[in-house]
Amino acid sequence: MQSDTVTAAGESFDRTVNTFSTLQDQLVEMAEGIIRALPNLAIGLVVLLITWLVAKFAVRIADSMTGKTEMRPSLKTLVDTLVRLAIWLVGLMLALVVVMPGFTPSSIIAGLGIGAVAIGFAFQDIFENFLAGVLIMLREKMRIGDVIECDGITGKVEHITLRETYVRKLSGEVTLVPNSILFKNPVEILTDEVQRRHEVTAGVSYDTDLDQASEVIRKAVESVDAVNTDKGIDVFACEFNSSSVDFKVRWWAGSKPRDMHESRDAVIRSIKRALDDAGIEIPFPYVTHTFKEPVPLGGQSES
Repeated sequence: MQSDTVTAAGESFDRTVNTFSTLQDQLVEMAEGIIRALPNLAIGLVVLLITWLVAKFAVRIADSMTGKTEMRPSLKTLVDTLVRLAIWLVGLMLALVVVMPGFTPSSIIAGLGIGAVAIGFAFQDIFENFLAGVLIMLREKMRIGDVIECDGITGKVEHITLRETYVRKLSGEVTLVPNSILFKNPVEILTDEVQRRHEVTAGVSYDTDLDQASEVIRKAVESVDAVNTDKGIDVFACEFNSSSVDFKVRWWAGSKPRDMHESRDAVIRSIKRALDDAGIEIPFPYVTHTFKEPVPLGGQSES
C-alpha cells in the first residue's frame, strides 16, 4: 500500500517536471523566434519609415500639381487623401510581408476577401461615411467656405475629411457632422451665389392710400446702398391683417448671413423713416372689446 502511494507521488512529480520542461522549451523557442524575427521587424520598421517619407513627399507633389489648376479645395483634399492612402496600403503590405515571410500579397488579399463581409457589417457606419465623403468631395456644390443648413445645423464649411465635415456654426462653435448625414439629407447652400433674395413685411393702416404707400416703400428700399436695384425690388400687398394692410417687401443683397442682417436692418430703418416722413401710419395692433351691457364710466354715479 505504501509502495503504491510512493509510485503515484513519483508519477505526479514526473508529470509536473515534464510540464515545466515543456513550458520552458516553448518559452525558449518563442524567445529564439523573436530573436530570429528581430531583423525582419527592424526592416519592417524601416519600410514604414520610408512609407511615411514617401507619402509626405507624394502629397507635396500632388499639392503642387493640383495647385496649378482651378480644382476645388475639397477635390484637392480628396486627391491628397487618396494618394496618402494608396502609399500607406502598399507600405503596410510590404512591411507585413517582410515581418511574416509566409504571407504573400495574394494571401493577404485573399484573407481580406474572406473577412470582407464581417468587416463590412462591423464597420458599416465608417464605410458609409467614407463613401459619402468621397462623393461629397467629388460633387461640385458645397465648397469649403460655403454657409450651409442641414438637419438643423447652420454654419460655414471649414474642412471636409473622408469621415466627417467640420461646420463652424454662426455662433462660433464647430460641429463635426458625419458625411452620411450631409449626403442623405437635403442641404441648403446659402452662399451658392454671391447674392440672394431677402424679404420683410411692412404694415400700414387701413386708411392709407396703398399705391402711395407702395411707392414710398419702394423708394426707401432703393435708397439702401446694400440693395442690388438691378435685380428689381418687389413690393406686394399680401394680407389684410387685424390692424394693418401688410406689404411683402423683397430685394436682392449679399448671400452671407452677415450681409442678410445688415441689409435687412438698413431696409427696415429706411422704410420706417420714409413712412414717417410721408405721414403714413404703421399701426399698433388694435383690440376692440364688446360688452352686452352698458359699462359705466369712471366718476359717474349709477342712477
